[in-house]
Amino acid sequence: MTDQPPLRPVTAQKPPGLFARLARARPTKPGEIYGVPGHGNTLWLSAGSIAFFFFVWWLVTFMGWVKPLFVPSPMAIVTKFVQVWNEGFTGTPFLEHVWISTVRVFGAFLLACLIGLPLGLAMGMSPVMRGIFDPPIEFYRPIPPLAYLPLMIIWFGIGETSKVLLIFLSVFAPVVLGARSGVKSAAIEQIHAAYSFGATRWQVMRHVILPSAMPEILTAMRIGIGFGWTTLVAAEMVAATKGLGYMVLSASQFLQTPVVIMGIFVIAIIAFAFDLLMRFIERRLVPWKGRM
Repeated sequence: MTDQPPLRPVTAQKPPGLFARLARARPTKPGEIYGVPGHGNTLWLSAGSIAFFFFVWWLVTFMGWVKPLFVPSPMAIVTKFVQVWNEGFTGTPFLEHVWISTVRVFGAFLLACLIGLPLGLAMGMSPVMRGIFDPPIEFYRPIPPLAYLPLMIIWFGIGETSKVLLIFLSVFAPVVLGARSGVKSAAIEQIHAAYSFGATRWQVMRHVILPSAMPEILTAMRIGIGFGWTTLVAAEMVAATKGLGYMVLSASQFLQTPVVIMGIFVIAIIAFAFDLLMRFIERRLVPWKGRM
């Protein structure tokens, strides 16, 4: 009879630690694809990060660590917003400032999309178009808008044309390059299959290449509108008397920090709202993005 090892007493399994519970992947819901990078709900994390930011801001101003001239309190920003909403800024109603800046940015954005998207698709489809238009676009793309702002003034004056054109140029390059890059997303097998079924070049473009390019096109549009809002302040430096960029620049010259921060927040909120709209459109137009 062989000796058997002594039996060990059964102990309760120790529950996993906090880090292990946070690192554990949640169960996959019906209809979801397991392992999609970055997939998951981030609403609560986003809300928490925003709340933490405002708490730190309030704490810094409440404790007096920074002078109000440099960093006003959140309540000072809200108070100034209510005042500007009711009384306007430099004799112009606040909503008129918002409307004028919005028209400038979105007018330039729509013009850039109307010209840039077909041009980008043509550059992706045709080496001739790519050879003609790629060098000038790549030449001016990394140049900051402030660098060619004097040329805009010399060529087009100080009216609305120079302002809209400056924003247009900042949006145009990302839109064109995004559309050109999106053409390469189409699988060559799908293109060959379409041609084998007798599809024409236009049908291949419409039903194969364009749907494959849509994710990159929409991403380029989101990036482009961001550049547009970034360039707005520079565009409204040119003899502007109305607009959010003008309001921020004018307030900064008189050390009205609450107005400066309020204008920055208004620009950010409008841009973020449009980005949420673009995300919604993206989910409707290209629901397969990230699932293939």
